[in-house]
Amino acid sequence: MTIAAHELRQNKISFFIWTAAIGFLLAVCIFLFPEMKGEMEGMNDMFSSMGSFSAAFGMDQLNFGTLMGFYSVECGNILGLGGAFFASLCAVNILSKEERNKTAEFLLTHPVNRRRILTEKLTAILIQIIAMNLILYVLSAASIAAIGEEIPWKELNLLHLAYCILQMELAGICFGVSAFLRKGSIGAGLGLAAVMYFLNLIANIAEAAEFLKYITPFGYCDSAGIITDGSLDKTMVAIGIVIGIAGIAAAYLKYTKKDIAS
Repeated sequence: MTIAAHELRQNKISFFIWTAAIGFLLAVCIFLFPEMKGEMEGMNDMFSSMGSFSAAFGMDQLNFGTLMGFYSVECGNILGLGGAFFASLCAVNILSKEERNKTAEFLLTHPVNRRRILTEKLTAILIQIIAMNLILYVLSAASIAAIGEEIPWKELNLLHLAYCILQMELAGICFGVSAFLRKGSIGAGLGLAAVMYFLNLIANIAEAAEFLKYITPFGYCDSAGIITDGSLDKTMVAIGIVIGIAGIAAAYLKYTKKDIAS
């Protein structure tokens, strides 16, 4: 796993910065909850009656006076967008950077085939995503305990699981995109994550666009649905996993036949 270890070392600063930034914001939101709890109970009716804006963020179905109602919106957006951006950035440049930095031919002269290169790079991505999610999960649970609230394990587990799957799906898609790029593109990764986020907002606002929830991974991270139903939407999750695997398969098909020298 030499290549995977090299990728992890090379990306460690980015990993620590993103994890620390997201973790800090999550902790701040959780520690603000006791101060805002009373105010949120009074503002709950106002939030739930803001029409399309409320529907876009699921605020018409959540009670902001409860820990999970507050956590799912405030912390959910931080974890969702922050995690999506990190996963996309990790994956979208991991193959194309070898050509951009003129290291591809050097790498391929070693006694490793392209499938092994792909597998080890993919492994490095998944390790970073899983490690970040475990750290954020523990930090969230510890922060909730620190403010004296009972930890809602089931809802917390489901929310963090959903966002972890989301990040893996986006990483799979961006991994596939990376195989087709030659110079890399940070914008492609950030743009894809942002588009998926806004597609979910549109699906929440307009009934005619509800089918978009089956396209964007943010569809199965709908906190209102997760808390209300007490489970993830298995159909949406299955579709998301298939899309992520399709992106990975595209990377293998393209990269194993790609003319690196051209």
